[in-house]
Amino acid sequence: AKKVAIALQSLITSQFPRDYLGIIGFSYTAYPLKPDELIAAKCDYYQGTNMHHALTMARKLLARETGTKQIIMVTDGEPTAHVMDNAGIYFNWPPVPATLEATMKEVLRCTKEGITINTFMIDADHGLIRFVEQLTRVNRGRAFFTDSANLGDYVLVDFLEGRRQTSSRRRAS
Repeated sequence: AKKVAIALQSLITSQFPRDYLGIIGFSYTAYPLKPDELIAAKCDYYQGTNMHHALTMARKLLARETGTKQIIMVTDGEPTAHVMDNAGIYFNWPPVPATLEATMKEVLRCTKEGITINTFMIDADHGLIRFVEQLTRVNRGRAFFTDSANLGDYVLVDFLEGRRQTSSRRRAS
C-alpha cells in the first residue's frame, strides 16, 4: 500500500498537479501522512482496522476541496475498531455490531457529501467481503479483490479511468 501511495502521489504531482491527494494510514487509529513522510513511514503493528476513524478523517479533509471527491481505501481486514463518543478507541475481533454500525454511519456521511469510496481488498476474508459489499451498495463505489503484487496496477488504472470519465463529463457539459 505504501508503494502504491508513493506511485499515486508521483502520478498526481506530475500529471494532475491541481488534484488533491490526502493520505491517511490506519490500523488501531488513523493518522494523516504527508507525501514526504511516505518513504520513511513504517507499519505500526497494533491490532485493529479502524475504518471508521480513517473514513472520518478523509471526509473532513475532502470537505475543504472542490470537484470530484473520492476515497481510495486499501485494506486487508474488516472493521475491528471504532472511535467511541468519549473519543476513546474500541477494539474487538471478531468485529462487534457497534463497530460495524459506526463505520457504516461514516460511509453514509461520505455518501451524503458526494464522496465515492473505492475499496481495494488485499487477502480478503469473508467478513471483509460482506462488509465491503454492503459499503459499495450504500455508497455506489467499487470494490476490487486483489493481492499485494497486483495492488498498484488496480489502483493506478482505476484512478486514471476515473480521471478520463470526469474529463469526458466536463467536456460534455
